[in-house]
Amino acid sequence: MSRIWSSVKSHPYIANIVGYTALFATADVIQQSVLGPKWVKNDSAASGTVTSETLSKMRIKSAELQGSVPAETEPSNSWKAGQQTTEPSSPKRNETRSAINWPQTARVALVGFCFHANFNYHWLKWLERMWPGGRARTISWKVLLDQVIAAPATISVFYIGNTLEGRQDIFEDWREKFWTSYKTGVIYWSTMQAVNFLLVPPVARTVFVGGIALGWTVFLCHLRHQRGRMSE
Repeated sequence: MSRIWSSVKSHPYIANIVGYTALFATADVIQQSVLGPKWVKNDSAASGTVTSETLSKMRIKSAELQGSVPAETEPSNSWKAGQQTTEPSSPKRNETRSAINWPQTARVALVGFCFHANFNYHWLKWLERMWPGGRARTISWKVLLDQVIAAPATISVFYIGNTLEGRQDIFEDWREKFWTSYKTGVIYWSTMQAVNFLLVPPVARTVFVGGIALGWTVFLCHLRHQRGRMSE
């Protein structure tokens, strides 16, 4: 532990940037794992398979065209039971388990490295230079400025960073989820940043922010994917 702390003090910029980026990416992996395994649903037509139900309907339709079965007639239960014993049963849709979406995690890490880590490092350094110390009034000013300036910027970049996925409307997620994220973050981050400014040495504050951002980024990643999951 002493060696790690010595490295942080000797190379504060590299330690903070790398540490924050690693934690930022870890949050996305945790989010994917916490939500459980995802199931990719494919229609039988898309997967090239024909289910027992589809085959049954095809046979009824064929019989209707030949005039041997009245229209809208459903097969009897006994026929269905026999059909199920002679044909392998399959779900209406094929479901396959997918692993962690590593390209998504890489995009999250890239956004974290290019903006969040660097922004937080220089932002916290500037705040400490402008309002040094840990008095109650000083900490209050730091927390206020952090929520008024830094929070909207970092949340916006997180959602607009979806342009890395090639979306046409880069502001779609931002319009839908910014205010929910911001209002939740005001409570969470005001408390965490007060602890940060009060107890954590300036040289390690970005890494600390990365640590407390772990849970916050899990929340943002989860919220970001709600629209896609609900539309499935």
